[in-house]
Amino acid sequence: MMEFFTALLSIVIIDLVLAGDNAIVIGLAARNLPKDKQKQVIIWGTLGAVVIRVLATLAVVWLLKIPGLLLIGGIILTWIAFKLLIEEKDHDVKAADSMWAAIRTIIIADAVMGLDNVLAVAGAAHGDFLLVMLGLIISVPIVVWGSTVFLKLMDKYPWIIYIGSGVLAFTAAKMIVDEKLIKAYFEEPSIKYGFIILLIAAVLLLGRWFKQRQSKAGAQS
Repeated sequence: MMEFFTALLSIVIIDLVLAGDNAIVIGLAARNLPKDKQKQVIIWGTLGAVVIRVLATLAVVWLLKIPGLLLIGGIILTWIAFKLLIEEKDHDVKAADSMWAAIRTIIIADAVMGLDNVLAVAGAAHGDFLLVMLGLIISVPIVVWGSTVFLKLMDKYPWIIYIGSGVLAFTAAKMIVDEKLIKAYFEEPSIKYGFIILLIAAVLLLGRWFKQRQSKAGAQS
């Protein structure tokens, strides 16, 4: 039961950190429309994006059961956790002039931006479809209505991003140690948990070091 709630909490945090800028995309896509149309676009665009997100996540949950893919997914997710700490967010989304064009823009933008989210949630769910659905049910309303607040909090308190990156790195490490092809090497708890802690520490420390180097280079240029 504890593992279930830990995984659920991981999914909600992952959704908040990785999908936090989706509300900005929605706002940018709908900004040229009349106020009365904007609400409809936000509702339908979000619904369409959520349906695609659910289907994609469930497909990845199923795919991760194939031998070797859990390891590959864990390595990719490690990179996503690192990239979260160092990359600058780009919200260059073209505003649409019609309601359906705006809805289409939101769905396409979310599908492209949500690839890392889908992989992370699928990895955290450990093959449990119920966890995927619960995680999305809890986090989608927060993302749609509260993500702009959350984004401001992340700008004001950068350590929140490190929590999100740490959760992603933890999920990635769990995926790697649970991979059937190499699981025998992690039977010893000290090796298993030592690897998980090492990977989380490596991602956070390297991400911080790289970010500081970027800041120094930017100040000098």
